[in-house]
Amino acid sequence: MSNRPVLCLKNISYSYDGKTNALEDVQLNIYSNEKIAILGSNGAGKSTLFLCMNGVITPDKGEIWLNDVFITNQNKMELRKNVGIVFQDAESQIVAPTVLSEVSFGPMNLKLPQEEVKKRTHQALQYMNLTSFSHRPPHYLSGGEKKRVTIADIIAMQSNVILFDEPTTALDPYHQKGLEEVLQKLSQEGKSVIVSTHDMDFAYGFAERAIVFDNGKIIADSNIATVFENDAVLKKAHLRKPYLFEITQLLRKKGILKNDGNQPKSVKELEKSL
Repeated sequence: MSNRPVLCLKNISYSYDGKTNALEDVQLNIYSNEKIAILGSNGAGKSTLFLCMNGVITPDKGEIWLNDVFITNQNKMELRKNVGIVFQDAESQIVAPTVLSEVSFGPMNLKLPQEEVKKRTHQALQYMNLTSFSHRPPHYLSGGEKKRVTIADIIAMQSNVILFDEPTTALDPYHQKGLEEVLQKLSQEGKSVIVSTHDMDFAYGFAERAIVFDNGKIIADSNIATVFENDAVLKKAHLRKPYLFEITQLLRKKGILKNDGNQPKSVKELEKSL
């Protein structure tokens, strides 16, 4: 991970009604190759944060910097090119009549040469195992298949930072496992992958860093295990501990598992520790 942030939010505030802040003085640095979970209850500011990071909405105050470049209304397209977002509701993101045209929509809007659009589109379809779906209408696909299409949309954009808003919503265990594999693969390729989620078990298994929001403010930003050890933060943000984390704590309390500082993040890792 580089010491220089790829995305920097400086004292960001935003209000939908001009009275109550959905975000208030948010200070946040995102580095390359990070795996981050954004946590908090409904209305805490998670989705608003994503919309600001992607340039969908403009903060009322504060600054956004991308690779040391200050983002303004004139160069906001750079933010949208480099920070991709996969929305919770796949239906709201899909606009084209076929999967092929849907995935090519983003690169075409970047006004890339036709051959580059074609190359990126087919690479994204292959990445998400959607090549055989190319000429099918996306609205007739299953929920999990639609989610894969929306992820392919962002992969075709070749964004360096990818935001996933509640990515596990409406996914069965099979498709959730597939999603987790895609997120890990994107991270291994050097992307910064940020998920906003209410699923504490998914967040704990995937992320290395957790950022907790409450009433539009960041109340914790640390290693994810450190965050889940902080009972005061969890109580304030109305969060629970992941089940595996609680089991590990109990085994250590009973003297069954050594308190060696390692935090098992999967059943296999816990079995190895035992």
